[in-house]
Amino acid sequence: MQTDVRLPEFSDIIEASQRLENRAVRTPLMRSDVLDELTGGRIFLKPECLQRTGSFKFRGAWNFISRLSKEANAGGVVAYSSGNHAQGVAAAARIMGLPALIVMPEDAPAIKKRNTIALGAEVVTYDRFTGNREEIGGAIAAERGAEIVPPYEHPWIIAGQGTAGLELVQDLESRGETPDAVLVCTGGGGLTAGISIAVKELVPDAAVYACEPEGFDDYARSLAAGERLSNGPAPMSICDAIVTPIPGELTFAVNQPRLAGGFSVTDDEVKRAVRFAFETLKLVVEPGGAVALAALLAGKLDCRGKTVAATLSGGNADAEVIAGILGSA
Repeated sequence: MQTDVRLPEFSDIIEASQRLENRAVRTPLMRSDVLDELTGGRIFLKPECLQRTGSFKFRGAWNFISRLSKEANAGGVVAYSSGNHAQGVAAAARIMGLPALIVMPEDAPAIKKRNTIALGAEVVTYDRFTGNREEIGGAIAAERGAEIVPPYEHPWIIAGQGTAGLELVQDLESRGETPDAVLVCTGGGGLTAGISIAVKELVPDAAVYACEPEGFDDYARSLAAGERLSNGPAPMSICDAIVTPIPGELTFAVNQPRLAGGFSVTDDEVKRAVRFAFETLKLVVEPGGAVALAALLAGKLDCRGKTVAATLSGGNADAEVIAGILGSA
């Protein structure tokens, strides 16, 4: 396993894209006349809800786990996740023939637990309000001699997620477009870091923004303060996939010099985005995967006359949650 903590570079994303070829889905760019009319811009959406395991997380998980071997890593892998990283790790480990154990919060969406188990991983649950997932995962990994696959704090993970940004810029270029701005759903910052590396390398003038749930806007506040700030006590957001306590140390080091800022959105704005995705785009997008779209619909960015891209980072939500959001219009 790689033990250094160097910052990932654009060359790492290129290498990751080669490793992911024929493994990950090259998700398409989507357009919506309705969305363009609402925002006044040319909006392109990157639907990672159509990715293998239903989120972008498979990209980073495969870029990490594909470097391991059954012989040298007989103890398998351990990860901690509310669900999307769990499924990405479980799928990648299954392909590699490695055992996987995932530490998941007790209140994680049932669909994420079921899918993780169906992919062959063992699941251990904990109370997210009283337990420490890193400590639990670390103890299990030490006992089993397993590799820990972190959700975002690793160069291989960040580089894998960055392939989404590489594809985004390449596919825009093939349409004769260059992004003026890119909005990314942000939790710990791995996807945001990878995309920001790719976008700023290929389109230096493009502005990249982190998008977060209200009350969990640690990235926006940290960027404004110039240092990592944690979230204070706040009611739980419906965006379970991206509720993190503080920006990652490694991801913040990548993002701080590259991001133009951050936007936060309310649960009601997220619900509107989930409904818009379902009714207009014909996509199922989980709340945490809809925050960038929510920011666009709420007018957080002036898109008039601009080419803007945004991620739809995941689609793993319990049917009852989606039904409740659709019924709350």
